[in-house]
Amino acid sequence: MTLDKIDNPEPNERESFPQHECGLFGVFGHPNAAVLTYYGLFALQHRGQESAGIVTSNGPGTSFLIHKDMGLVSQVFGQAELEQLKGSRAIGHTRYSTTGTSTIKNAQPFVVDCVRGQMAIAHNGNLINADVLRDELERKGSIFQTTADSEIILHLLAQPFDNGANTLAALRRIEGAFSLLIMSERELIAVRDPFGWRPLSLGKLDDAYILASETCAFDLIHAEFVREIKPGEVLIIDEDGMRSEFPFQPQQPAFCMFEYVYFARPDSIIGGVNVGKVRTEMGRELARQFPVEADIVVPVPDSGNYAALGFAEELKIPFGHAFVRNHYIGRSFLQPSQLIRDFDVRVKLNLIKEMVAGKRVVVIDDSIVRGTTARARVVNLREAGAKEVHMRVSCPPHRFACHYGIDFPDPQKLIANQMSMEEIRKYLGVDSLGYLNVEGMVRATGKPLNEFCLACFTGNYPLPVDPALDKFIMEKREARAKALVEQERHPTLFADLK
Repeated sequence: MTLDKIDNPEPNERESFPQHECGLFGVFGHPNAAVLTYYGLFALQHRGQESAGIVTSNGPGTSFLIHKDMGLVSQVFGQAELEQLKGSRAIGHTRYSTTGTSTIKNAQPFVVDCVRGQMAIAHNGNLINADVLRDELERKGSIFQTTADSEIILHLLAQPFDNGANTLAALRRIEGAFSLLIMSERELIAVRDPFGWRPLSLGKLDDAYILASETCAFDLIHAEFVREIKPGEVLIIDEDGMRSEFPFQPQQPAFCMFEYVYFARPDSIIGGVNVGKVRTEMGRELARQFPVEADIVVPVPDSGNYAALGFAEELKIPFGHAFVRNHYIGRSFLQPSQLIRDFDVRVKLNLIKEMVAGKRVVVIDDSIVRGTTARARVVNLREAGAKEVHMRVSCPPHRFACHYGIDFPDPQKLIANQMSMEEIRKYLGVDSLGYLNVEGMVRATGKPLNEFCLACFTGNYPLPVDPALDKFIMEKREARAKALVEQERHPTLFADLK
C-alpha cells in the first residue's frame, strides 16, 4: 500500500471529486431561441463550468450565428451577446472536459460549413472509439481544430455518403456514451446512444420544441415535459414536425447511476423518478445498513443534503447544516497554500463550530474519491470539538475508471484501491465508516439492477474497452492536448499551418 499520492496530493482539485459532464439545450421554432437557450444553460450550469456556447439559425438560406467562451454562462453571455444571436432555432452547451483540454478551441457547440451546408453539434458523453475514427479521418485528409472527441462526430456527419442516409450511417460508426444535439440548416436532431448512458429529454413551449439534458431546465422556462429521448433514438425535428429513427442495434439499458447519486439536480425527473427523492431513499437505505447512535446528522452540501435527510429521518436523529457552502467562489482563485491551511476545503465549506462541539456527529457524503478532502473535513470537526465523528457514504466505493464520460482519476489514485475499509477509516480519522452497497443504491431508485451502468463500482463494463487500446488512446490524447496548448500559447509559430 502506497500513501504518497494520498498524503501528498498534487494541487489538482479535478482529482478530488468526480467531475461533472456537460449540459445540452436546444430550441426549434421560437422567436427568442437564444434567450431561452441562455436560461436553459443557466439551469444546467451544474453539469459543466468550464465554457459555454450558443449557436442560432433562422433556417435555410441564413448563416449560423455563434458565441462561446470560457467561463460560466453568466460570464459568457450578456444582453449584447444574446441580441446578436438572432434566430428561431438554437443549440447550447455548457462544458466540463472529459476529453480534450480546457481551452476555447474545445468549447462547444462546434460549427462547420461542409458539402451538406452548415452544421453544429453539442455532445455530452465520451466515445470509446474516438481515436480510431480520428486516425482514419486524418488519413483521408480531415484537419482537426480541437482535441475533443465531439469534433470527430462532426467530421463523420460532414462526409458524403452515396446512399443518402448520411446522418444515420455516420452515427452508427460511433461507440460509447453520447447524447447529442445536431443542428443543420433544416433540422434539429437529438440523439441518444443505444445504452442510454446520458440523459436527454423533450419538452414543448407553446409551438416550440425544447430539448434538454435535465427536466429542471424545462421548469425554468415554463416548458412542458413531454418525454425522455429513448436509448438508441434519433429524433428529427423540422418544419413538418417530428419523426424518430432507431438506427442502432438494441442494447441492454445502462443508464449512469452517478446521475442519481451526484450529477443531476435534485429537482430533475429522470426515468419518471425525482432525483431528490431517490437520494433521500439512498440515505434511508444507508441508515438501515449502517445505523449509529449520534446527536446530529450533517450533510456535505449540496449533493449530500438529501441522503443526509433520509438518514436522519430513518434513525430519528436531528438534522443540521453544520457545513456552510460558499456559492460565490467562481471558476478560479488564488491558492495561498502556505498562508491559509486547508484553503481549498475551507473556502468552499465553512463549519459552524457551535453545532458540533461536544456532539456525536454523522457526516453524510455522496462519494469519497481520493479521501483528501473528506479527511480535511474530519480534522475540522475534531478541531471544533466534536466528540465522535462517523462517516456515511451514499454510494459504494469507487474502484474502477469510467470510459463513458465521467472524469474519475486514475484508478490507482482512488482511495478504495489503495486501502481496506478499516485502513480508510483510520486514514479519514473517523470513529466508524459505512458505504451504501450496490443493491441498496439501486433499490432506492425503484428500478431493476440491470438497467444501470455500475462499472465504476463493480468493474463490469456494458461496452468493454481494451485496456491496451485505452492506454494508447490516453497517451495520444495527452500529446494532442499539449500540442493544442502550445499552439494557443505561441500562435505565430503555427501560422504556416493554417
